[in-house]
Amino acid sequence: MNDLPLADLDAFAAVARERSFRTAARKRGVSASALSEALRRLEARLGVRLLNRTTRSVTPTEAGTRLLERLSPALGEIAGALDQVGSLRDSPAGTLRLNVPTIVAREILPPLVGRFLKANSAITVEVTAEDGFIDVLAAGFDAGVRYEERLERDMIAIPIGPRVQRYLTAASPDYLARHGIPQHPRDLLEHATIRHRFPSGVALSWEFGEGDAALTIAPPAVILANAIDLEVGAAIDGLGVIRTFEEFLAPAIKAGRLVPILESWVTRFSGPFLYYASRRHMPAPLRAFVDFLKAEQRRSE
Repeated sequence: MNDLPLADLDAFAAVARERSFRTAARKRGVSASALSEALRRLEARLGVRLLNRTTRSVTPTEAGTRLLERLSPALGEIAGALDQVGSLRDSPAGTLRLNVPTIVAREILPPLVGRFLKANSAITVEVTAEDGFIDVLAAGFDAGVRYEERLERDMIAIPIGPRVQRYLTAASPDYLARHGIPQHPRDLLEHATIRHRFPSGVALSWEFGEGDAALTIAPPAVILANAIDLEVGAAIDGLGVIRTFEEFLAPAIKAGRLVPILESWVTRFSGPFLYYASRRHMPAPLRAFVDFLKAEQRRSE
């Protein structure tokens, strides 16, 4: 009996309460014949008559009355549980879990999350910042943020943050006074550099320019780290040349503690994207965040 169809039990309860197939069918938006067939299946499975039916009336049998008494509270609990789940779908409440690169967590998300949460006070945002490349869905995240070349093909992606970002090369005034100003990216092969290493252990080469003018080098590193504050601090202290996101270097450049170099070789690239698996059955917090980002994009156009 454990595999009795819930829909058939619900159909029985509806007819037994209304004492009419037609009335129950009208309220449920189904045909009377569909309810009659559901009841026939249920009585056949149980081996007992649940309703007495005549051309003028429908009344529960003793077995039907007992079943309805026990069944009604359970069906009410189920309906309440389904309503609660539906409210999570329809109203923006719950937790939004994001996996993002460090640059996004530090420079792009703060103002966006602030505005988002002011408009969605029932949502909690959990952000994990890391520069490794993981399967965000398998790791339990609702969505991730990645740059275009790292997006998975079967994911839906929408823009988040600036649509163009830049990689700058810089060094401290003291370092440049002692070692000279590089005039070409190849000159960096003769300089001390500060390079970033990903959690995987990979230290990416430095790419300059675009198209036919593109150049990739792997200069010697005096510091190899995965902590951007340490890297920028080392550059400010005159330990070597640094190349990274403009946003990381801008405060020190503005303060005169770092000087941009090789400015004709600045690398421009498209900004990051929020990506997620499907538009169907999206958690309410993710749907709210996607709608928020789309509205932000429209305002900026």
